[in-house]
Amino acid sequence: MERTFETAEEKERIILVAVDTGEIGNIRKNLVSTSVDKSLDELQELADTAGARTVGRLIQNREAVHPGTYIGKGKIEELRDMIRSLHADAIVCDDELSPAQITNLQEELSCKVIDRTVMILDIFAAHANTSEGKLQVELAQLRYRSSRLAGLGKSLSRLGGGIGTRGPGEKKLEVDRRVIRDRISVLNRQLKELVQNRDTMRRQRSRNQTPTVAIVGYTNAGKSTLLNALTEAKVLEEDMLFATLDPTTRERELENGQKILFTDTVGFISKLPHQLVQAFRSTLEEAKYADLILHVVDASNPEHDFQMEVVYKTLQELGIEDKPVLTVFNKMDQVREQDKECLKDRKSDGSVSISAKKALGLERLLDKIENLLNQGFVKIEKVIPYADAGKIQKIREYGRLEEEEYREDGIFVRASVPPFLA
Repeated sequence: MERTFETAEEKERIILVAVDTGEIGNIRKNLVSTSVDKSLDELQELADTAGARTVGRLIQNREAVHPGTYIGKGKIEELRDMIRSLHADAIVCDDELSPAQITNLQEELSCKVIDRTVMILDIFAAHANTSEGKLQVELAQLRYRSSRLAGLGKSLSRLGGGIGTRGPGEKKLEVDRRVIRDRISVLNRQLKELVQNRDTMRRQRSRNQTPTVAIVGYTNAGKSTLLNALTEAKVLEEDMLFATLDPTTRERELENGQKILFTDTVGFISKLPHQLVQAFRSTLEEAKYADLILHVVDASNPEHDFQMEVVYKTLQELGIEDKPVLTVFNKMDQVREQDKECLKDRKSDGSVSISAKKALGLERLLDKIENLLNQGFVKIEKVIPYADAGKIQKIREYGRLEEEEYREDGIFVRASVPPFLA
């Protein structure tokens, strides 16, 4: 009789390592409540999403990270003992490491060493579904890898001249560099074409004069859930970091007939790798061309103030500071009554509390969106001849039709419309 055996892929066992310098993601800790422990909690969530199993963590208090080994000599000894006792396969550092730090730690620990950036890039690679998303992730990975190729360096390259450059020809290091450089050029060309297509779509939306709302926020704040609740977009909803990467745009028609485009964007996170910001710039810039920014905040997260700070900092890096912002405090069904009064965002143009999952407060949210989008609208009262009755549909589409009366000489309307239509 044949016997069957169930085989399951064993999860990689990792130890999380961090240095506490009094700063989290370039934001001073005295401005927010976030601690390095909380940052490691988030790193553990990233590890869970990437399919690893966290078996331990180590934190060192230092004025600055060690330039050669990230942590000090004493902590390296302690970490070596932890790796043995916990049978760890790798360590994951909470900051981006230099090539020298990675090499030195691997030699000291005889163990695989990765950093927060590699973890995030790995998750992005697993979750990218569209061709644009896959190209963006590969470009970010190659840029990260190219900056970490160690060897003779440019000054002693065998492709140049001078002493020490004569020999059999290209070495493996230089071949690797050339292959990566060529691939980056190909990806940049392909992404340029996709960016042009995205720009064409933006210009088309601009010609249609349909107002656009960009949904931004910290990862796992509920952006995709909100988009689904508002537009029935059927975007993937998962309680995990970076569940969706590819931007989705859907239309919603308000009760007054006005149409609005909602665009979901990739989530932000503390210490978001600059390679990803560069590669995903065209995607993130959806917010730059929007008429309104919808900043979704996980109100149930005790670190929501810090997460809001990270979002505003990322928007600033992208040059998105002149747009009206409506803060949406999401997951209110999970917030205690005594904590609800503390929810404030002084940087926004307004706020509203909702639960996207349970569809609570969505009507208030749509009213707020409508009011903010319609600021600056022009009030009109006029009789439109029956021969031009098609203009009323334009009012419904782009403005707010408040009164409509059929008279002998035409259709009387009272409405609020954008200046271009007035």
